[in-house]
Amino acid sequence: MSIIQNKKAFHDYFIEDRYEAGIVLEGWEVKAIRAGRANLKEAYVTVKDGALYLFGSHISPLATASTHVHPDPLRTRKLLLHAAEISKLIGKVQRAGYTLMPLDMHFKGGRIKLEIGLAKGKKLHDKRASEKEQEARREAAQAFKKERR
Repeated sequence: MSIIQNKKAFHDYFIEDRYEAGIVLEGWEVKAIRAGRANLKEAYVTVKDGALYLFGSHISPLATASTHVHPDPLRTRKLLLHAAEISKLIGKVQRAGYTLMPLDMHFKGGRIKLEIGLAKGKKLHDKRASEKEQEARREAAQAFKKERR
């Protein structure tokens, strides 16, 4: 069940490969995510000291958050993947010029998971072509809908 999707990532990047990662979260963050108060629009994944970290994701704390916890909505969160996957991703990011983008935050078995994508940036003409294709699909679907009536 998807909680949040990063639609901007699909607009700005070609997604080559997808990986599912766990996220190290605090209790108040889990409650806020369950309430739908998270945002991935400005987020990105970086490699630091042989581990992957999620930067720029905004999780707004609930008003009922504890008084002794001072929540930081833009906190850097560590991502959990197998060591082989991490080394493979690090190699592709450093050598091949790929970027790691968060695509989707969802529940799996009661836990919150983040789907990250190995992405290459789109040029302006690629974005225009994608928009034309999407518009053509939309028009075809509308024409088919009118035909069926």
